[in-house]
Amino acid sequence: MVNKRITAVMAIMVAGLAVSSTGCFTQLGPTLGVFGIPIPVSPYYQKLEEDKFHVHERYARVPVMGPLTAGGPVEALDPPSDDEVWWALERASSVQGGVPFLFETQRNNVTMVKEKIADYVDPPRVVPLIGPAQLHHAHYKCTVYFTERKIVGWPVPHTLVDEDAVEVLYLDHNHFHMVGNVDLGRNNTHY
Repeated sequence: MVNKRITAVMAIMVAGLAVSSTGCFTQLGPTLGVFGIPIPVSPYYQKLEEDKFHVHERYARVPVMGPLTAGGPVEALDPPSDDEVWWALERASSVQGGVPFLFETQRNNVTMVKEKIADYVDPPRVVPLIGPAQLHHAHYKCTVYFTERKIVGWPVPHTLVDEDAVEVLYLDHNHFHMVGNVDLGRNNTHY
């Protein structure tokens, strides 16, 4: 009888050891303990971070350009790209596809019209971390024409189509121009 109990206890100990030393728990050296087990994260949050980085990388920074030359063009040369207008449209309307089979939004037959409404340069001033600079403002009115299709799947499945949807966005392209004799950090000594 005692032999059967010892055998049962030994079998439970061996089973516990086998279960605890499999998968994520098998590791030599220091471990993170409970924090070593991966926690699932929704792809929604991953997309939010990727979108935020995309906008920051391309559109959220103000570039510092070389000084304006006498007699040179003072007009902004780059209107907003189609990608920038589309990102601004999605951010303004907070529509990015929707939830499949529940509520979806599609925008088709897109046409974008970009008009410059203002282009001017501020007088020189000292800007922290830049130095003497001028702020060049360029304001654009972007009109987006498209066909919007909303597909609702629950509680009553139906589709709404707006053939003549129009959105108007106002985008600013601001950048700095350095002022004066600019030292770009190069060694200007001539021998």
